Amino acid sequence: MSASRSIKTAHSPISDRVNMVSPSGIRKFFDLITTMEGVISLGVGEPDFVTPWHIREAAIYSIEKGYTMYTSNFGLIELRQELAKHLESHYGVSYDPTKELLITTGSSQALDLALRAILNPGDEVIMPDPSYVAYPACTILAGGTPVTIPTFETSDFHIGIRDIESRLTPRTKAVLLGYPANPTGAIMPREELTRIGNLARDRDVTVISDEIYRELVYGVEPVCFPALPHMKDNTILVGGFSKSYAMTGWRVGYVAARHELIEAITKIHQYAMMCAPTAGQMAAVEALKNGAADTASMLQEYDQRRRVILKGLRDIGFTCFEPRGAFYVFPSIRKSGMSSDEFAEKLLMEEKVAVVPGSAFGKYGEGHVRCCYATSLPEIEEALRRIHKFMHRHGKV
Repeated sequence: MSASRSIKTAHSPISDRVNMVSPSGIRKFFDLITTMEGVISLGVGEPDFVTPWHIREAAIYSIEKGYTMYTSNFGLIELRQELAKHLESHYGVSYDPTKELLITTGSSQALDLALRAILNPGDEVIMPDPSYVAYPACTILAGGTPVTIPTFETSDFHIGIRDIESRLTPRTKAVLLGYPANPTGAIMPREELTRIGNLARDRDVTVISDEIYRELVYGVEPVCFPALPHMKDNTILVGGFSKSYAMTGWRVGYVAARHELIEAITKIHQYAMMCAPTAGQMAAVEALKNGAADTASMLQEYDQRRRVILKGLRDIGFTCFEPRGAFYVFPSIRKSGMSSDEFAEKLLMEEKVAVVPGSAFGKYGEGHVRCCYATSLPEIEEALRRIHKFMHRHGKV
């Protein structure tokens, strides 16, 4: 009896994969600021705009009409048709809405499903560092191994073809790209992406392209990876409505890929989630049909904020890469003499400004912090004043 008890208590009830994953450094600071008053948050990457009224109205109307049942596992056919039109008209890539598109519960679920659908235990996924916190975590939870490529401000946070080529092994299953990038705001030129795609195709490696920020770019033309020559069949495209239409809480995303891959991804989706929320899908239909002006208006406002926060951080004395996409700046805080965690914690406690430590995004994010400028211009300007005061207090201005 005692031996039996000792055997039971010797094993952790938590899986090894879960134990390998650290809690999100973003959520840590989000949880902290909810307990404090007067905090200016440059932390969580969420638009400060309310979802446009006509999009909300479409969801309200759908509920009033009683559209409250499950949809197809693939999502509403009307939404898939509108999405297919959007991708073809805006980016020149054609998908069959009946078998090459899947509507998911946000782009995070889309990424998780894609990795679980293609990875066998021990398969490797090449990705940049720093990068979005979910990339290594979702890879590990799917049984894979993240293989990171250090990126630096001196090279515009790009990953090069030689970086990828040197890390290819017989276990390499995918290259995971996220441009425009979180946390850096970096973009990748079309020519560089084409070279990466050609290498991946030649080596029979899938490219997962996370393009949640694709429509939020400044002064450049957005690139849709599967629209590059001969890339569609070798690409899993992940996207969503959260950022470009201010629909974070609606939880509507999508995966676009060739039929064989969508079938595999849907197999997991149908057991895990059934379908994305019906009202959210109806709202997304309206966003695609009539939301272009809203996106353009928000983009213009983000661009103004981008220029203000970039100049403000540089005026304080930080080295700061100019972001060309998304809504983040990623200044180096090395001149402070603090680690990114120490800097973020002290700034929050002393000046009530929340930023995210660069270390949350990977080893090579250390020495930076992520500041999200999806907040009002007056709050950004006040945050900059507080950061300047913080640096002056610590003798770094």
